[in-house]
Amino acid sequence: MARSAVLGDVDVTPMSQRDWPRGSVILCCVNDSPFRRPLEGLLGIPATDGNSIEILRNGDEIFSSMLHDIRDAERSVDLLTYIYWSGDIGREFADTLSEKARQGLRVRTLLDAVGCLKMDDDLVEEMTDAGVMVRWFRPVKRTELGKVYNRTHRKVMVCDEVVGFTGGVGIADPWMGDARNETEWRDTHFRVTGPAVAGIRGAFVDNWAETDAPVYQEGVDTFPALTAAGESPVQVVQGDSGEGWTTVASLLRCLVRLAQERIRLTTAYFNPDDKFIDLLIDAAERGVEIEILLPGPHADKRFVQLASEGVYETLFDAGVKIWNYQTSMLHAKILTVDGVVANVGSANLNHRSALLDEEVCLVVHDPDVVATLDSHFDDDLVASLQIDPERWKERGAVQKGMEKAMRTVRDVM
Repeated sequence: MARSAVLGDVDVTPMSQRDWPRGSVILCCVNDSPFRRPLEGLLGIPATDGNSIEILRNGDEIFSSMLHDIRDAERSVDLLTYIYWSGDIGREFADTLSEKARQGLRVRTLLDAVGCLKMDDDLVEEMTDAGVMVRWFRPVKRTELGKVYNRTHRKVMVCDEVVGFTGGVGIADPWMGDARNETEWRDTHFRVTGPAVAGIRGAFVDNWAETDAPVYQEGVDTFPALTAAGESPVQVVQGDSGEGWTTVASLLRCLVRLAQERIRLTTAYFNPDDKFIDLLIDAAERGVEIEILLPGPHADKRFVQLASEGVYETLFDAGVKIWNYQTSMLHAKILTVDGVVANVGSANLNHRSALLDEEVCLVVHDPDVVATLDSHFDDDLVASLQIDPERWKERGAVQKGMEKAMRTVRDVM
């Protein structure tokens, strides 16, 4: 794929129906959007029709849904996560996965070797003793310290090859609850049925293939037909760590370049490169309303927050609006555009997701799904503080100095 096609060097503005030559035949599907064909062509990833997307908000909904599907599984459970820490919810997942393995199901768990450092050995031993296949993604070796930055940030679960989950949640106690106070993180996860589950499963297998375990097991991997379960067209986009920009980075750039009316971005870690900032400014200058929701006083990584604060003034000058979420740590990763398309999944809008980490995103071309996500955005704004551009310009020298210092290490955040 030519990189220039996704970086704004060509005009990829969606054509409205009146722009097509007279006599053209336009084939549309249920919930088709002006973003579908441009994104399929620019990314080389076709959308699948007939998917059902269940939006799960915060730990109470997310964990209960995931654990329910594990308990209902009859053949297999695959779990991939960047974060799995010890605690109550970690124990419940370990117990539930172990029980399914003892029942004879194939249970595979892939843990990032850096993100899961806070996981106690006894949880791993419990699962292993029960028959769970536990593997570590890219264990850190002294002879390969250069790979320590390239992690899997994907959060994926697939049950019986027909139900998939992805989103922002980690298996850890901070995600428990319903974002009622600073101890309960705000996040969104997605339960998917339909043809898109194949792409979610592929994101698991892609990382699992790096381990010493078999990728395919006859009699367990049955590859069932993924029939229509809903009406949402979905593209599953994988970002692979390595040299150059990932497909996820190209996707985010395309969405901003294609936007005509409104961009609403929720992200835990906002550290865009200069090119992406320019794309946001260009969008604002052509009349696109841009709203960005970021963590506030309960941000878990203050140094990343400082890096994002370093670009506030530039964005304010273009008319971009920025809010800080006040209740708890905001960990969701959601981008909606023009009320018709949403990008959701594990990727933040930062250098790590664009360059260093393995990610997975769902591009959902469904106005009904987008409307729900936008309503959640509105709910979150009620619990947020909008940053006043004029007051921000008056911030002190110490704050400005810390912002400047963070610019020197922004490429690894």
